[in-house]
Amino acid sequence: MINFPHTFHIPVMGTGYTIDSPIKVARFGINSVVSIIDHRLMEMMREYYSNEFGKPFYSINEKSIDSREKRITTYLDFMGEIVAEQFERIRNEEFTPSSEINKYFELLPDDSPLKCTYLEMLALEGSERISRENQLREQMVPGRIDVNVMTKVDRQNFARKNQPLPTEYNDAHSAIRGFAKSKLKSSVVLSAGLNPRLYGYIAEFADFLPDKNGNFNKQIILKVSDYRSALIQGKFLAKKGLWVTEFRIESGLNCGGHAFATDGHLIGSILQEFRDKSGELQSTLHSLYAQAMSDRDGTMPNALPAIRYSVQGGVGSAEEHEFLMNEYGVCSVGWGSPFLLVPEAVNIDADTMRLLSKAGEGDLYLSNISPLGVPFNTVKGTTAELERDARIKAGKPGSPCYKEHLISNREFTSDPICTASRQYQRKKMDELRSTITDESELKKAFEAVTEKTCLCVGLGNSAMGNAGAKLYNGMRGVVVCPGPNMAYFSREVSLKEMVDHIYGRTNILIGQERPHMFVKELSIYVDYLKKLIDESRGAINQKQAVYFQSFKENLDGCIDYYKQLVSDSSTRLATKTDRFIEDVNVLKIKLQSVMMAV
Repeated sequence: MINFPHTFHIPVMGTGYTIDSPIKVARFGINSVVSIIDHRLMEMMREYYSNEFGKPFYSINEKSIDSREKRITTYLDFMGEIVAEQFERIRNEEFTPSSEINKYFELLPDDSPLKCTYLEMLALEGSERISRENQLREQMVPGRIDVNVMTKVDRQNFARKNQPLPTEYNDAHSAIRGFAKSKLKSSVVLSAGLNPRLYGYIAEFADFLPDKNGNFNKQIILKVSDYRSALIQGKFLAKKGLWVTEFRIESGLNCGGHAFATDGHLIGSILQEFRDKSGELQSTLHSLYAQAMSDRDGTMPNALPAIRYSVQGGVGSAEEHEFLMNEYGVCSVGWGSPFLLVPEAVNIDADTMRLLSKAGEGDLYLSNISPLGVPFNTVKGTTAELERDARIKAGKPGSPCYKEHLISNREFTSDPICTASRQYQRKKMDELRSTITDESELKKAFEAVTEKTCLCVGLGNSAMGNAGAKLYNGMRGVVVCPGPNMAYFSREVSLKEMVDHIYGRTNILIGQERPHMFVKELSIYVDYLKKLIDESRGAINQKQAVYFQSFKENLDGCIDYYKQLVSDSSTRLATKTDRFIEDVNVLKIKLQSVMMAV
């Protein structure tokens, strides 16, 4: 198994923000994750980069029933080819101050053996230096091109009206097939929960099976928010003969994009549970996997890789990064939202980047704009929001539905439609008018309907605009998906500045008052519980009361865990220990106040 040179990765951000991140950063050994939900965007990006790099381009006709799969495979192979060429070019460069090969090594963490060898080489001369340079070149590896599939975004497709295609042509199924057929040796990050039918389909592809030495061409990373979810999904996959090589643990609410809240369990205690039960999880999954492989063809690799653990959601300082690595033994820490201010790493338009650089805590919020009905972290004042509000003011709420990836509602139609679409919102508002007589209640109901925003187009418009592509008619607005952590990053920075910040060589947050990531997440969860209680409007039934009490007790348990961490002299949780304890105690009092309404 390759040991990657960096201890951070760039998670998937929307459909477009990391769509070409590998082309931007993989040659420096940095791993990033690409969304493969939007095949139209991938086709457009392949055309753009074919022109940029002087490569031949041929279009893949969308009317072909397997066009989605082919576009995904072709784009991934294209990126792999570009990254390979970029990497070979810099690997063969001379070691000079302005060269990219020097940049490759200078970006590495200071305690990296490769970085140490590089620094030793700089002091050498003659044949000894040449020998050490060649040694360094041999040890260089490019960053991995991982892909993300939201398992529940699995729309059924049709050959023509009323003629559904087989399940294998569903959106997520086609995406998996497109990745499986690509030449990449990398991982698929499965997110958004268990999809039994999709998981069974993955087992049909040989690339997800190990060779006799336990090596995989295609690996599975499972993104989860708690241990229970990891165990359930991991067991399901193991029984299908699929090995999870990495569990990617993400904060339920202190994250970007769609947020899947836990029942009051916080990231620190969740990571502790993974650490405590890692051997048990490995043993349990290995037993089920061995039986599945035996049932399949009677073979089993000589050895399977140990399960890795990574984490993401709200990290913002080198101190936090180091603590997560050392305390919980994670292999990588995901830095998402801060990279939205690094145009060298992501694909973002200048206007949206300025909006994010100015955004404070009050501008970033957990919204209900997603048609999936899942809370979605975003920022106030996006161009998509302004465009949506202008349509509402003109008496034309809802969006044209061009891409249809998030269609799921059948309230008014036999075929599913999107709750952000003009068709749905008109029908829903007509129904509300006929059932609600109170004007204030009707207004609130209308706002809940019209808040839904087209994510399929909005999340890709930055990349499309930057590539000079023609945007969809009436849909020029951009949706962006930062987490709450974005509030503390306030200016555009270079790739080198951001990486130096991650590894503690500089601090781009000088002058910013930023709470510890554990404190921030606790604060978000206390506010989230308050919102749930407030929405009950005082009419709390027994089931709700039990749930709220359990939620509160889970938060109390996490608070006790954090206090214990701080009191342990061997643990360096935070430099400002007194401030950390003070913040946690204030939130504990606030939690007690919130529960007085129950």
